[in-house]
Amino acid sequence: MTGQTSPFGALREQLLDAAAAFADSPVTVSDILSGLVDDVDRALREELEIFPVCHHSPASALAMVRRLREKQPKVIYLELCEDLQPLLTELRNCRLPVAVQAFATELDGFPLPWAPLSVVAPITEASAEYQAISYALETPGVELVLVDRSTDHVFQWAPREEPGNKEHAEEAGLHGDAVGIELGDLRPRFAELEEHLLHHGKVRHWSEWWDQYVEQPLSGADYDTYRQVMVLIGSLFRRLDRDGGRRSVDEDRERYMWTRMREHLAGSGTNPADCLYVCGAFHAASHVEQFGLKSTATFEITPRTGTKWLYGLIPSSHSAIEAQFGLASGSVSIAAATWDKALTRGKLTPFQLAGQRGARKRVTKLPAPVPQGEVADRLTGFLSRPPALDELDEAELLGWSVDIVRLARRNGYLASTADAIAVFETSILLAGMRNRARPTPYDFQDAAVTCIEKDVVPGRRDVRRLCEIMLGGDRVGEVGYDALPPLARDVYDRLAPLGLDLEKRTIQRALLDLNADPELAPCSDLLWMLRYLLPRDAVRPIMGERRLGERSIQESWDLAFGKHQRSIIELGYEGVTIEQVLEQRLRRSVWDPKATAAVALAAVEDAVLFLGGRRFADELGQRAVELLSTERSVDDAPEVLRRIRRLMSYYRAHEPELPAWCEEFATSGYAHYCTLLPTAFVADDTGTRQVAAMLGFLFSMESLALSLGCDRAQLELAVQQSHPEAPDKVALLWAARSQLGLLSLAQLRARCDELLANPLVVPSFPLYILGFVQAMEPVPALSGFVVEVISKAFGQLPDRVLLPWLPKLITSLRDQAGELMPALVREAGRTFPGTLAAVDGWVPPWTARPATTVAAAAPAASGPVAELLLGHPAACDAVAGLLGCEGSWQAPAPGRGEVAALLAGHPEPALALAGLLA
Repeated sequence: MTGQTSPFGALREQLLDAAAAFADSPVTVSDILSGLVDDVDRALREELEIFPVCHHSPASALAMVRRLREKQPKVIYLELCEDLQPLLTELRNCRLPVAVQAFATELDGFPLPWAPLSVVAPITEASAEYQAISYALETPGVELVLVDRSTDHVFQWAPREEPGNKEHAEEAGLHGDAVGIELGDLRPRFAELEEHLLHHGKVRHWSEWWDQYVEQPLSGADYDTYRQVMVLIGSLFRRLDRDGGRRSVDEDRERYMWTRMREHLAGSGTNPADCLYVCGAFHAASHVEQFGLKSTATFEITPRTGTKWLYGLIPSSHSAIEAQFGLASGSVSIAAATWDKALTRGKLTPFQLAGQRGARKRVTKLPAPVPQGEVADRLTGFLSRPPALDELDEAELLGWSVDIVRLARRNGYLASTADAIAVFETSILLAGMRNRARPTPYDFQDAAVTCIEKDVVPGRRDVRRLCEIMLGGDRVGEVGYDALPPLARDVYDRLAPLGLDLEKRTIQRALLDLNADPELAPCSDLLWMLRYLLPRDAVRPIMGERRLGERSIQESWDLAFGKHQRSIIELGYEGVTIEQVLEQRLRRSVWDPKATAAVALAAVEDAVLFLGGRRFADELGQRAVELLSTERSVDDAPEVLRRIRRLMSYYRAHEPELPAWCEEFATSGYAHYCTLLPTAFVADDTGTRQVAAMLGFLFSMESLALSLGCDRAQLELAVQQSHPEAPDKVALLWAARSQLGLLSLAQLRARCDELLANPLVVPSFPLYILGFVQAMEPVPALSGFVVEVISKAFGQLPDRVLLPWLPKLITSLRDQAGELMPALVREAGRTFPGTLAAVDGWVPPWTARPATTVAAAAPAASGPVAELLLGHPAACDAVAGLLGCEGSWQAPAPGRGEVAALLAGHPEPALALAGLLA
């Protein structure tokens, strides 16, 4: 459109003259400035009225309230994912702020690592979108149409390497790991412009700049001025945008929305004059060929993927919105306070849904609609004159100063009336330095921090946070019972016998005496399942525990359901009941490509603890057998040993026989670990603890495995083929050979004595000790020998050798054998004397005693027993060799009849015994 026919011709000429006079490159600047005017002219002349907004902007919400009362449109097109529309009616059952959410766990057409997919769009009362939604849903004959891309297209158009805004996952609070739908976001998209604006605006962050130079001037402006300024700002940021990838996605969204609006108008026959298109100011200045109702350009909308999307409402909060949109802390709370004050000052009645929780009841009466006049230039006057700043409201500022001092004193600060006066004066001073007639909440925050926060105490709220609380706080929304998914409602219903208000955001204590009130047992079962599924601080047991074969008779819980309502709601996207969700989680964990046998055994244990029954546990156990047979690593051997022992002990105590999968696990594990044992002994990446766990499995499961058909020769061959070089693994191998009878205790003792006598081996002797300590897991009978080895080392080695490797021994035992130390300490307590006085005369049992008594040289006794032993000496020789005893056979002395003489001298016991047996 030429400058002669445009109402903005004069403004265009002024901007071009300014560019020629002041710009270094007038051609580039003039193109940008004239383009801004053209974008405003184009948007305002469009047949379908475009309402540009900024998300969570009080100025946009105020303008929306005024425009809806004047125009009273019959159709409102809203920039929001079109498949979220059924959720909007449920907003009346919630306390704002909340967020509409689309959630998907079962992906079809997207990379599996992206799962789960989540899209959230937060809604607050001080937003133009909520005002439009409330007007449309509460006014008869008004239709609300969401025209933005579906949530499925959000991820279709996302780069394959970046599924969403994951960088704010830790900061997003109640929103969690999600993609934010930034409705009307007007933040500059490159750092240079933002830095320039912040520097010359004398502000610290973007939120303060927007509040000072956009929100405040536009909050009381008429609709035409608001509309033209917002399109101008959107056009400026659009033309200076350098993010080509994001720009391409935004343009596809604009093509999508204009295509949907033309389709709806063609199908419904609605007059465009009765419609209103609500979109972000960035999209209002669109340059796509599909822009406008008169455009004939087409845009092919691709079909959705096979991904199954679930929809619901989740709680939101001011801090979560700030994290999602990258706003300054406290900015949304300040915006909410600005909204309330503007409503009071302008005597406006906002639109709200009937029955809205947490909102004041308002009766909205619509006046007669006002026809829109011709488009007139309002930009020239707005840009040529300074903004009309509010005068200082001393009463408001004085109230802020007194309240912040009172709040600071409650939080441990040594604040006084003098500090309140200082905050008041400093706020005015800072506003004057920043060319403001009236101190803003941001000036007040800076003044309060300067005057009150003289010291910082860990764990105490800082003054900036206290200002945010005083000005509105971090308001947290709540989803009402009627808007909850079936699973969440089922949870609340099943916990009703506890008599607690679970919707409160405070932590509540639940006391369960299961002996006195057996009807609370289902509540206990549900709480333990929720403990497994929800974040740790949502359901926290204070007293009581649940283990295999054990149930508490009294339990105490800290419940924070109100604070973690979002997590409960998202469980409803996975199933209808908690039991179903738990079963799906366990089944998904064991069928994961990275699942191991230890993971499957943990799932079996959880299934027994929380779900009961044998069918599902047996299914998971069979999967554990499959995973164990395919593993090529033994990293999880300690976990496997610990869990299978616990499960078998449980089944032996509570079942008539072991499940079939347990027997198969024992036989498969026996063969599996026998096969991997020689390699594990020599592999550098396999630790001693893992090898000890393998041997523990083989020795503890040996009797069961042999009864089921395994061959012991397989284990013996595996041990014989093992040739480790690391000292700790060598000691472990010696212990295994001792258990199998391939190495006697005397030979093992001799080898250790040789190591202690070799100066070259002494520095590495702590590793041998560590290996022997780890051997206590598979060979518990060696605990006494381990005490002997450690005692010999401490008794024989000189201090110059002992002291250097003593720290290494202690740290190694603590880090690698901490769970075995109690058994070692108990064995040492049985070995050493119990009193200090007995230590001096104590002789270690492993020390050879001197042959000092005559009885040692006395001839062997005669009799039937002696004759039997002399006749068959092999058995005694084998036992003596196993025990490490040395000696020779002696011939019995003839004619010794001590036993016969004793019986002849005292016949009474023998006669009494004979009478008893008769």
